Amino acid sequence: MKSGILLGVGSLAVGLAGPAALAEPTSYPLEIENCGETVTFQNAPQNAVALGQNTAEIMYLLGLEDRMAATAFWPNDVLPVVEDANAKVETLTVEFPTLEAVLSRQPDFVPAMLVTLMGPDSKVAQRSDFQRLDIPTYLSPSACSVTEISSDIYGARDELWSMDLVYQEIEDLARIFDVADRGDALIEDLKAREAALREEYEDRDDLTFLFWFSSPSPEDDAYLAGGNGPSGYIADVLGGANALETEAEWPSLGWEGIMATEPTVIVAAQVDRERWNLDDAENKIEFLESDPIVSQMEAVQTGRIVTMPGAAMNGSIQTLYGAEQVAEQLEDLDLPQ
Repeated sequence: MKSGILLGVGSLAVGLAGPAALAEPTSYPLEIENCGETVTFQNAPQNAVALGQNTAEIMYLLGLEDRMAATAFWPNDVLPVVEDANAKVETLTVEFPTLEAVLSRQPDFVPAMLVTLMGPDSKVAQRSDFQRLDIPTYLSPSACSVTEISSDIYGARDELWSMDLVYQEIEDLARIFDVADRGDALIEDLKAREAALREEYEDRDDLTFLFWFSSPSPEDDAYLAGGNGPSGYIADVLGGANALETEAEWPSLGWEGIMATEPTVIVAAQVDRERWNLDDAENKIEFLESDPIVSQMEAVQTGRIVTMPGAAMNGSIQTLYGAEQVAEQLEDLDLPQ
């Protein structure tokens, strides 16, 4: 079942150069409704600081690296298709930056991918910090579509996350920077790739996927991706469901509870930040295969373990790339019929 799904990844930048139809140029001042706020742009930004991998990668895919002063917060390496663009832009830190570091680059626009980077309880900054300096901001629609269940549950969604939130973000950023043609072309490419995945797996509805992000150690609870989050979307696109039926988007669970989910496939995230030993996908696999109890899981016994970037488990441009990577590996697995 070789489909060639990943061919679109390497050719994307070429495809963006020539959209079939010309979009209307942006008229300034531009007002954008974003996460409950109205943001006004007097002109196209020229010196943006992008907070979060998704934000930066969307801007690179739109060809905006020459209008970026810096980026921050990278759980994974940059997408190969935009490596050259990323090399031209300063990385403040792969972790959470300080507000002072962001302001030192004199930004005229600060978009962010997570509320932990720019939200009411953020340790980095709040939108009001930038508003006082007349610096417009933008928060990813994927981030502000998450709701609180309780003080001890980190985020939930009323319905399954979808790439529509990413398409909205691409459209908004393209309008802000007056590159609507590029935005339309990027969205068209991503929609075609998503449709190809769904068509390939439309006859399957019996697969369950367990998404393991990381763990501080083998003895600690594992940080997983559950609920109606992006990992649930990946499972749905590939003809299945998330094995972890929780309200929380980022639950933690001990291995006894994990084994009880009996997933068809285990997805081990590759997290490049190097904070914990089990950030590395190969170390996850080694643990799964060597632990005397966990190794008895059917998915481990049958070798149904695949990998993808941890960034794909956040609502982002990487989510579709992650789904494609998992699909490519599924072709070589002995899946139940």
